Amino acid sequence: MGASDATVLVTVTGPDKPGVTSVLFGALSRHQVSLLDVEQVVIRGRLTLGVLVKCPTDPESLQEELEEAMDTVGMSVDVEIGADPDARQQVSTHAVVVLGSPVSARAFRALSRELARQGANIDSIRGVADYPLTGLELMVTASGAGAEADAQLRAGLAEVAAGVNVDVAVERGGLARRAKRLIVFDVDSTLVQGEVIEMLAARAGVEDEVRAVTEAAMRGEIDFTESLNQRVATLAGLDASVIDEVAANLQLMPGARTTIRTLRRLGYHCGVVSGGFRQVIEGLAHELELDFVQANTLEIVDGKLTGRVTGDVIDRAAKATALRKFAAGAGVPMEQTVAVGDGANDIDMLTAAGLGVAFNAKPAVREVADAALSHPFLDAVLFVLGVTRNEVEAADAVDGVVRRVPIL
Repeated sequence: MGASDATVLVTVTGPDKPGVTSVLFGALSRHQVSLLDVEQVVIRGRLTLGVLVKCPTDPESLQEELEEAMDTVGMSVDVEIGADPDARQQVSTHAVVVLGSPVSARAFRALSRELARQGANIDSIRGVADYPLTGLELMVTASGAGAEADAQLRAGLAEVAAGVNVDVAVERGGLARRAKRLIVFDVDSTLVQGEVIEMLAARAGVEDEVRAVTEAAMRGEIDFTESLNQRVATLAGLDASVIDEVAANLQLMPGARTTIRTLRRLGYHCGVVSGGFRQVIEGLAHELELDFVQANTLEIVDGKLTGRVTGDVIDRAAKATALRKFAAGAGVPMEQTVAVGDGANDIDMLTAAGLGVAFNAKPAVREVADAALSHPFLDAVLFVLGVTRNEVEAADAVDGVVRRVPIL
């Protein structure tokens, strides 16, 4: 190209319809332009199409022809002659996912102001979900780099989000975000509704006593191993048949089946690590086709629970160890792992993972997580990972599994 070639940015807007692109490029081709960049987006039937070109002919003549051509299809066109060819969008440093029911204009304004305060620029915005939550994904270029800058961005947005009743997730952008390959869930109050040990305790008539200890442990007020031993001791003498009864009555968290099904389609290894009991959750793990299971084991003698567990206790440290073991078994680096949990005993696991997601969690857990979700829909995890509701439903439709409600 000659030194006199002009750079021209063409922006077409209007109702999306067949033939618009053909008419536009027909006009461009008559001026022998070279394409430098093309970007198109359609929002609720409204098209915005941008084309950056090098024009070896008279750019003003090109502008006139473009205006006449686009008028024939009822579209508006804006032509900027001399656009900077090097001002191309760089790879965003972070992905920020905002989830709410709803996401108000006030909430979005507050978050965007916080981004601006920290010197971060919003490069693009897209909707990732309209059900059961509204989800918006912001690709952002932050002013700082490194772990300290990441923490500052996450903390600032989390504080604002809490004040405007939305959830926010902050993750590094680029290839790393799309490279996640292993996800590990806590079980009680995360993958399933409620606490399994409380369900067992209800059969023994000590539910209130056990619940009080459970809540204190989840807040981090009592050492988990100590709390587990206290609670399991109350089950001494219970007939082992209650394990099957409880297992048969487990209720998955809304969206759990959708989440596991979609992640498996994406090639994820999926597992659970629980401070609960293997005998209760093994059937569910088999049903969901999970790759990894780690949990405590209730001791049973002569068909009765002894009030003790056998083997190593799966506590806070053991959960993180299990995540690392699962990752090694799957050949997945730790930065490509995701952990989801709600209690204080999940903290080590969440901080060890490449992405830690606090799900309806206690404050101490939310403070250390990369993402904090406060709505009872586990499929929100998919939106945090950049999977859209439309993609989930399209995949289900191919398999004949068309649903519009959270799967229980």
